[in-house]
Amino acid sequence: MSAEEPPKKRTPFQIALRWVRIALGFSVLALGLVMVALPGPAMIVIPVGLAILATEYAWARRYLNRFKKGSEKLGSVFFRRKEKRADGCAERGR
Repeated sequence: MSAEEPPKKRTPFQIALRWVRIALGFSVLALGLVMVALPGPAMIVIPVGLAILATEYAWARRYLNRFKKGSEKLGSVFFRRKEKRADGCAERGR
């Protein structure tokens, strides 16, 4: 059996920085959720809040990845490129 090393102690600055990231992340996320009902760029602010929280929490990382996958699917639907046929005419998407 190998002896496990004790976890490294965090400095007060690291602890304070962690709490600032958590408070900022939840604040930005809450602001984005409010923007869903009120006018504002909620679809930009919510992922920013999740990205800040993803530095500390695994659940935020999972939601951010799901958001990315969903936005990629949505982008492929709206920004689908038209394929050219052999005769040179652009073919319409379905």
